[in-house]
Amino acid sequence: MANNCLLCGVGGQGTVLASKLIAAAAMNNGLQVKTAETIGMAQRGGCVVSHVRIGYDVYSPLIPLESADVLIAFEPAEAVRCLPYLKNDGVVIVSQKAVKPVTASLTGDTYNGDEMLAYLKEHITSLTIVDADTICKELGSAKVMNVVLLGAAAQSNALGVTKADLEKAIQDRLPQRFHEINIKALNAVQ
Repeated sequence: MANNCLLCGVGGQGTVLASKLIAAAAMNNGLQVKTAETIGMAQRGGCVVSHVRIGYDVYSPLIPLESADVLIAFEPAEAVRCLPYLKNDGVVIVSQKAVKPVTASLTGDTYNGDEMLAYLKEHITSLTIVDADTICKELGSAKVMNVVLLGAAAQSNALGVTKADLEKAIQDRLPQRFHEINIKALNAVQ
């Protein structure tokens, strides 16, 4: 039995690091893990998608359509875009803060994510919308949004690893000076 987690966002949000922390947490538990990233124009604010597959019956790092147990979305439009990967009873964890795409900036279109969040509320049974922006401001760093969302995903019990597993991965993988704030971020969503 596999546990499939798809993470999506835009460049610079820490999507790839979040996927590496999930993988490290699972490997620390002796589980097999396969990962893959599609980063495209990530450095320019483009889409970033990370696949994390945990389990012994996993032969490809890419999650098939309708097979993700959990979708962790760092941006509402990216969540909607990646919904075809989510299985019917899958869990969605999404940051409510929208990131205006370059195309909207160039054309003068408005985008604040409200339409996307409304769509998710209408179509997803197990949905957690996280005010990650406010939490990050309270913590004093926007750079820990990825770990805030990981904590919410671990709390959903759909991720395949616990907050304690992720805390150990943070301690193993990140420089010591970043441990305290990331552990606070991990536990910020109750």
